[in-house]
Order: sequence, then structure tokens, then C-alpha cells
Amino acid sequence: MEHIITALIPIFSLILIGYFFRQIKFPSEGFWPSADKLTYYVLMPSLLVYKLSTASLNALDGFNFVMTGLLGILVLLFILILVNKKMKMEGSAFTSVGQGAVRFNTYVFLALSASLFGDEGLILSALLITFAIPLINVICITLFALYVSDSKLSIKKLVKSIFTNPLILACLLGGGINFIGFSMPIPIEKIFQILSSAALPMGLLSVGVGLELRGLKDTKNELFVSTTFKLLLLPVITYGIGIYLDISTLALSVVLIFAAMPTAPSSFVLARQLGGDVKLMSSIITLQTLVSIVTIALFIQMVVK
Repeated sequence: MEHIITALIPIFSLILIGYFFRQIKFPSEGFWPSADKLTYYVLMPSLLVYKLSTASLNALDGFNFVMTGLLGILVLLFILILVNKKMKMEGSAFTSVGQGAVRFNTYVFLALSASLFGDEGLILSALLITFAIPLINVICITLFALYVSDSKLSIKKLVKSIFTNPLILACLLGGGINFIGFSMPIPIEKIFQILSSAALPMGLLSVGVGLELRGLKDTKNELFVSTTFKLLLLPVITYGIGIYLDISTLALSVVLIFAAMPTAPSSFVLARQLGGDVKLMSSIITLQTLVSIVTIALFIQMVVK
């Protein structure tokens, strides 16, 4: 348990430092939106390309591992829809609850996987997000189309958002370089290496900058439903599927971290664009991020000895 806490503390400390920077408006209010773009489009893709292109992928048995993560999301979504038939949430609120239940924070996921399991954990995480991001995007856009009447579902835009996602493209590029056995020139590889070293710290600081503690005062039942489903029920479901599919201890640990992640800050953007409950979405993101440090430690303790 001690080494799990040791891995968690630096990661969540960076998130809190990011929140502190926002409160004192350091370095400026306009800095962080630009920093987010830099991290999302340059630093994080550099990390994924560098790690995947130089990793040993021969020993990976990824099918059952990926299926564990994806099936966990689908089973949770089915249960959530059944619960909503009883609760009868407003459509806009349910889309925020749904996003909170199925989305995951990529930066925290990659940082924690790397901290606990090194490059091997990071490679497994990259493999999983390559398939999870498209599925989750389809789920969330579909929820808006079904539950928010003025939501505009565009298949073309959905497909474009998936195939232009810089994280997916980086995983495909890095994996492709590795698969064909191409060796990048050393100066180029060093550039990716240097850029990748800044990816996770900047990503975690940005997560902290996005926290909105004031919104937690106006609590709703939907806030607790989304948080319970995401941080408690999804890890339990995923763990059960992983045991049933007999995946390795390392794979089970990584997919359990994935399931226990707080929802993604990008959920707020989609809620604002497509008519979701923006205030509820902000509260869900903040509460899950704060509570997840406890739930992640508890669940990882189940498989990491």
C-alpha cells in the first residue's frame, strides 16, 4: 500500500499545484488555455509516439485486456440507462451523468500507469486508449442525440473527431513505426524524448487549473450517481470481467486504474457545445478528481502486492 500512496501523492500534488496557480492567476489567465493546446497537440502525442515506437510489443497479448476495458464501459452504460428509467433525470443532466460515468482523464491515467509500472504500464495504457477513446466518443455523442432534443448528431463530425484525435494518431504512428521496424534518426528521437518529458507534468497541472470547487455547494443526486458509478461500480465491473477473461496481473492492474479514473475535463466542453448541464458537469469533474485519490488507492491495492 505504501508504494501505491507514494505513486499517487506526486500526481495529485501536481493537480493541486495547478489549482493553486489558477487561484493566484499565475502566470496569467490566458496562459493555461494555450498550455492545454500545447499539451494536447504536441507534448502528449510526442510521449506516445516516443514510447510506442521504442517499446517491445512482441509479448503483448492485448485482445482480452482491451476487451476488459471496453466491456466494462458498455456494461456500466447499460446499468446506468436502467437506473435512469427509475430516476427519470432531465435529458441535459443525464448526458452529464453519462459523460461522468464513462469518460476518463487521460493525463492522470498515463501518469499513474507510468509511475506504478514504468514503460510497460504506459505502453498498455496507450494501447487501451487507442480503442477506448473512439468508443467513448460514440457513446457520448449518441447520448446527446437521444436525450437532448436540440443536439445535432453529425456522423461526419463524429468520425472526423475520432480520426483527427492527436492521441489516437500518435498511438497509431508510434505503433506503426515499431511494427515496421523503422528506426527514427537519433536527433528526431531525442526531440520526441525531450518533448515527452514535459507532457505528464503539464497535463496534470492543467487538470488542477480546471477544477471548480465553488460548484460543489449546489449538490444534486445526479452528482453522486455519476461519481458512484464511475469511481466504484465501473472498477468492480471491470475487475470481474478481467478475472473472467484471465488477463495478467499487470494488465488487470492497468485496466483497473483506467476504470477508476475520474472523468475527463473535456466533458465540460462537449456539455457546453451540445446542450448538456454545464454546471453539473463541472461539479462532477471536480468531485471525481478529488475523491479518486482514495478510490484509486483502494482498488489498486486489490491487485498490486
